[in-house]
Amino acid sequence: MSIEAHRRDDGQTLVIRVDGRFDFSTHQAFRDAYEHGDEAIVRYVVDLSDTTYLDSSALGMLLLLRDHAGGDQASISIENCNSDVRRILSISNFEQLFSIR
Repeated sequence: MSIEAHRRDDGQTLVIRVDGRFDFSTHQAFRDAYEHGDEAIVRYVVDLSDTTYLDSSALGMLLLLRDHAGGDQASISIENCNSDVRRILSISNFEQLFSIR
């Protein structure tokens, strides 16, 4: 399990990659990935290509990111989900809140 974050070359997009299980054990690392950035970040990408598991606390963490990024005006995309993770996001109606690719 690890959380990695990097800024894209445009300087305005922060990519947060979750490797392994996305659950309560990643809570602090996930928050640290976006809270200590600067105001130049206007877009967020959550890369779940290597995420094997997602639980309700992870859904809550995504909602906290959304609040941090501006709520309804937030620009957040969740990308590269496997079918199990995609199903959980779909059941939770997260397509209404996030761009899921």
